[in-house]
Amino acid sequence: MQRSLKDYIVLILKGIAMGAADVVPGVSGGTIAFISGIYQELIETINQINSNTIKILMNEGLKAAWKSINGHFLIALLSGIGISILSLAQLINWLLEHKPVLLWSFFFGLILASIYFVGRQVKKWQFEQILALIIGSVIAFFITILPAMSGNVAPWFIFLSGALAICAMILPGISGSFILVLLGAYKPVLDALHERDFKIILTLMAGAVVGLLSFSRLLKWMFDHHRNATLAVLTGFIIGSLNKIWPWKQVLKSEMIDGKLKVIEEASVSPFNYQGDNQLILALLLVLLGFGLILALEKLSQTKN
Repeated sequence: MQRSLKDYIVLILKGIAMGAADVVPGVSGGTIAFISGIYQELIETINQINSNTIKILMNEGLKAAWKSINGHFLIALLSGIGISILSLAQLINWLLEHKPVLLWSFFFGLILASIYFVGRQVKKWQFEQILALIIGSVIAFFITILPAMSGNVAPWFIFLSGALAICAMILPGISGSFILVLLGAYKPVLDALHERDFKIILTLMAGAVVGLLSFSRLLKWMFDHHRNATLAVLTGFIIGSLNKIWPWKQVLKSEMIDGKLKVIEEASVSPFNYQGDNQLILALLLVLLGFGLILALEKLSQTKN
C-alpha cells in the first residue's frame, strides 16, 4: 500500500491516540485502532513478521524484508504510541489521582461510541453471534471486578505481564494497562517509565513482543474463519469493560503503598450516591466529547477508504 507523507503523519497521530488510551487502566488501544480503520492492517502486519522474514532478509536484502513486514506502517504507528506513552504517562497518572471522574467520563464516551461502531461490523446477528456477544461481555465484566494482585518486579513476572498485557492491548475492549493493574505490575511499570529504568522497560517489551507475535496469529485465524463471531466477542468485550471505566466509584478497599493511598477494590455507584463532588454537568459534557471524538475518527476512516 502506497502512502504519502500526510498519510504517515495521520498514522502517527492514530498511534498517539492508541498510546494515550493504553496508558489508562480500562481503555484499550485496540478499540482506537479498530475505530480509526487500521485494526485489520495492524493484525495482518504483525502476522507477516515470522521466520520467512529472515529468509527474505538473507536472500533479498533489508529493503525487501522491510517491505514484506509493512515496515513504514509499523514504524509510524509505534512512533506515535511511544511518543504518547513517554509524554503522557505522568499526566495520565496525575489525572487518575486528582481528576478521576472527569478522566473516566471522557473515556466512557469513547468506549460507549465504540460499541456501536464495532458491533455494526457484524454482518449477521444470529444465535452464534448473540451467544458470542454474551460470552465476551461476561468475561470482560468478570475481569473488571477481579481484585488487584500485589506488585512484583521479578524479571520473569515483568516478562509475563508484558506478554499478557499486549494480548489484551490489541483486543478492543480489553485494556492492557488494566491487566497490568490486576497483575500488580502497573505501578512498577509507570515508575520505570518515569525513572527511565531500562531493565524493567526492556524486559516488559521483550514479553510484549513474544505475546504479540503469538496471539496475533490466533486472532488473524479467528478473523479469517469466524469473522462475525469474533467481532461479536470483541463487541462483548467492550460492553463488559464499561464497568471498569464507569466514572463514579465507591472505594471498598485501599491501603498505603509507598506513602500513597492505593485503591485495591472499588464498585460502580450512581453519580447521585457518589461520595464527593460528582461533577455531573462537566462529566456529561466530557462523555459527549469522547463520543464525538469517536464519530470524528470513524468519519476520517471512511474518508480515507
